[in-house]
Amino acid sequence: MNSKPLVGKVALVTGASQGLGRAIALALGGAGARLALVSRNRQKLEAVAAEARTAGIEAEVFVADVTDEAAVQALEAAVTARFGPLQILVNNAGINIRKEVTQFSLAEWRQVLDTNLTGPFLMCRAFVPRMRGQGYGRILNLTSIMSHVALPGRAAYAASKSGLLGFTKALALELAPDKITVNGISPGPFATEMNTPLLQNPELSQFFLSRIPLGRWGQVAEVGALAVYLCTEEAGFITGTDFLIDGGWTAQ
Repeated sequence: MNSKPLVGKVALVTGASQGLGRAIALALGGAGARLALVSRNRQKLEAVAAEARTAGIEAEVFVADVTDEAAVQALEAAVTARFGPLQILVNNAGINIRKEVTQFSLAEWRQVLDTNLTGPFLMCRAFVPRMRGQGYGRILNLTSIMSHVALPGRAAYAASKSGLLGFTKALALELAPDKITVNGISPGPFATEMNTPLLQNPELSQFFLSRIPLGRWGQVAEVGALAVYLCTEEAGFITGTDFLIDGGWTAQ
């Protein structure tokens, strides 16, 4: 495979300020893509953009809340003005509130669903019209192993990610005639900022390790490498599916 297979492509990554989003963005940029980095945190985004530019990657920062319909429409206009139409959209922005169902407020429930499920819908609705007609397009939705298995205290997260998986499959069928592929990436436990509380708790950390046949947490670069492949021309016959990257957790 060409070492720079994404030259000439514009890639937008939400939640790009840290964790998996940062890793995916830098991997896509390293493969030649021009980057539109999206998050609510300008300071962290600027740091990622600086890291990208140091590596010779063209990157621009866009501050936006993916749950805000008007903000997403404004984002689409701003990104298009800067780069032209997208070829790659990565819906990575997500949150997790760990509580039992009976302890959730309605506002908390809606916050998780709005970020993890409605956000990708709004992003796709806004950006897909200009992606059409190019003969190429890639949409990646960051789902989760929680769309395949469950744990206590993850009801809202599991519901949102399961919904996103269904959305991914349906959208793949809608966009297949346009040669736009839509796939999910379902990470297992990764050493990210979102999982810091788990990593810092020896008992919880050991619990997760005991579920992973490979015996370790995932490294964010491994998700970045998968994302790059799914955005290449060689992956053009892959759509409507979900890629588990979980060290074997769900094989048990």
